[in-house]
Amino acid sequence: MTSNRLRALAITAALLPQAVAAEGLLQIYRRALANDPVYASARAARDAGLESLPQGLAQLLPTVSATAFTQYNNVDLSFRGAAPPSPREGNTNGFTVTLTQPLFNWQSLMIYKEAGFKAAQAEAQFGQATQDLIVRVSQAYFDVLASQDSLAFIQAQKLAISEQLAQAKRNFEVGTATITDTHEAQARFDLAVSQEIAAQNDLEIQKRALQQIIGSFPERLTPLKSRVEINVPKPNSMEEWAQAAENQSYPVRVQEAALEIAKHEIERNRSGHLPTVNLVGNLGRSGQGLSTVGTASVATDSINRNIGFQVAIPLYAGGNVSSLIRQAVANREKVQQDVEGSRRSAALSARQSFLGVTNGMAQVKALEQALVSSETALASNKLGYEVGVRINIDVLNSQQQVFSTKRDLSKARYDTIMAGLKLKAAAGTLSEADLEEVNLQLGTD
Repeated sequence: MTSNRLRALAITAALLPQAVAAEGLLQIYRRALANDPVYASARAARDAGLESLPQGLAQLLPTVSATAFTQYNNVDLSFRGAAPPSPREGNTNGFTVTLTQPLFNWQSLMIYKEAGFKAAQAEAQFGQATQDLIVRVSQAYFDVLASQDSLAFIQAQKLAISEQLAQAKRNFEVGTATITDTHEAQARFDLAVSQEIAAQNDLEIQKRALQQIIGSFPERLTPLKSRVEINVPKPNSMEEWAQAAENQSYPVRVQEAALEIAKHEIERNRSGHLPTVNLVGNLGRSGQGLSTVGTASVATDSINRNIGFQVAIPLYAGGNVSSLIRQAVANREKVQQDVEGSRRSAALSARQSFLGVTNGMAQVKALEQALVSSETALASNKLGYEVGVRINIDVLNSQQQVFSTKRDLSKARYDTIMAGLKLKAAAGTLSEADLEEVNLQLGTD
């Protein structure tokens, strides 16, 4: 084979449409990390919040400032009873460098301590945003899979109904069935067509919702395996999960940091009644040159160095400081209630998610058994219809029962997996490693 033919085959292969590889949950999540605007906003907010640390430290460090000046002088100098005034002119130049080191400033110290809690609060808020992203991506991913399953079940049901409709028409033509069977099958078929259109629309909506998070339209997603192992929560105790949520969930951490900030805010406002002490040092130099007409200029230079303490004592501020203290105390009381509210909400969310996992597992098991029973009933009704002991509507109802059970089983599996992720999120322990475990449940059997 010549090199030209090889090149032509390579170009042809490159132009052939390639099948789009299915993406798993972990891959979709990593795309969301790079493209989700909500997460990017939270990350920028975290970075901004961390700047509180150097800003707080700056309150305790020395400050250095420098000033310089130059000016032109024109002076008429005269003495009483003497000759007329003699004009003198020249420039005056100089600079001053000032260093100020706070020695005692209670307000600055409280600002520095608040900065640490503000940084911790920013980290907690970003941790919550990260967990929210995991939950949002997983929910959107499984919503797409659920819509795909629903559409597939409806299409399979429509196919089964069309076969039943064709059989009813044949039986009517040979006189072994009435026209009623044909009408019933036709009505079910038309309803299935309507349901298929609605399912296609819902699938498009769910894909667009996922697109909003990852930034591009998801073409193919890896489905859930038909055999899924959903493990019980560890520890298998609802109250232990609730207690963990009360102590370490990110919303609780955010409110606890806010409480510490509110406490230090009280002390910061009380500093309005306290003196401040600073160490101040100055270094200055100035030079002046004056000359009269016809004489040489006279220049003088001076260097000034000084160091000392500055003490500022507040005496009266019109009651503003006392008002600020009362306001800060009231804000602390508010935040204390917010902390308690966040703990209760976290515990409630943990309990709800725990029940969602345990009850979901039981529901999945029950639906799996119900599916076996429904398929057995369908086979019996088909056989009964063929021998004349069942009518067409019995078969149609059995078919609908089978596909409804498949749809409910599919949704129950997704909901149970999501409940497990939400349970860990409520306890503040949800991470990418949990997504990796769920991702192992995806694929074809």
